[in-house]
Amino acid sequence: MYVEGSVLADSFVVGLCLLIVASFVAGFIDSVAGGAGLVLVPSFILAGLPPQTALGQEKLVSTLGTLSAIFNFFKSEKIRWDLVTIGVPAALIGAYIGAKAILYLDENTAGKVIVLMMPLGLLLAFLPKRNNDAKVEITSFKKTLLFPAVALIIGFYDGFFGPGTGSLLIIALHYIMGLSLLTASATSKIFNFSSNVGAFVSFFMAGKMLFAIGIPMVIASILGNYLGSHMTIKKGDSFIRPILFVMILLLFVTMVYKYYIGK
Repeated sequence: MYVEGSVLADSFVVGLCLLIVASFVAGFIDSVAGGAGLVLVPSFILAGLPPQTALGQEKLVSTLGTLSAIFNFFKSEKIRWDLVTIGVPAALIGAYIGAKAILYLDENTAGKVIVLMMPLGLLLAFLPKRNNDAKVEITSFKKTLLFPAVALIIGFYDGFFGPGTGSLLIIALHYIMGLSLLTASATSKIFNFSSNVGAFVSFFMAGKMLFAIGIPMVIASILGNYLGSHMTIKKGDSFIRPILFVMILLLFVTMVYKYYIGK
C-alpha cells in the first residue's frame, strides 16, 4: 500500500509540474499573440480533468495571468484606450449573441465555415506590414462604425466558439485599424480580460475551478505573461509576427480536426 501510494503521489507531483510548465508557456504565448486556451484546455483534459472543469481552470489561470501583461502594456502606454471604450461594449454584445446563437444553429456547419476562412488569417499573419506607433490617427469612420462592427463579429465568434479570439483580434487591429502588432497585442489584452471575466464568474459559481492546485498554475501564468509582454515591448513586431502565425496555424489545425476529421 505504501509503495502504491508513493507512486500515485509521485504521479500527481509530475502531472502538476507539467501543468505548471504548460501554464507558464500559455501565459507567455498569450501575452504575445493570444491563444492560451489552445495550450491549456488540451493540457488540462489530458491531465484527466473533466471538460467543463478544464474550461473553468483555463479561465482561472488565464484571467488572473493576463493582469501582469496588462500591467506591463499599461506602463508602456501601448494600449489604445479610445478603441477599448468603443470596442469592448460591441464585443460583449457580440459574445452574448454568439452564446445564444450556439443554442439554435448547427455548430458543425458553422465550424466548417470558420475553418474555410482561417487560411485568410494565416495569410495576414504572414504578410509584412509597416510599423505604426500607438498614436496613429484613425479615421472617424473606422473608429465609430468599422471597428465596432469588427469587434461585434469577433465577440460573436468568442461566444459561439472561442479559441484563438485574441489572435484574431490582434490581426483585426493590425490590418483593419492600422496599428502596429505591438499596439494591437497590447490593446487586445483588455478585450481578452473583459470577455474572460464573465466566463470566470460563471465557472466559479458552478464550482468548476480547482483553486488548491490552481494557485501554482496562476503564478506560473503571471510570470509567463509578464516575461512575454516584456519581450514583446522590447522586440516589437518582429517578435510577435512568427508567434501569431504559429497560433493561427494551431487554431486552424485544431478546428480542421474537430470539424472535418474528428466527426
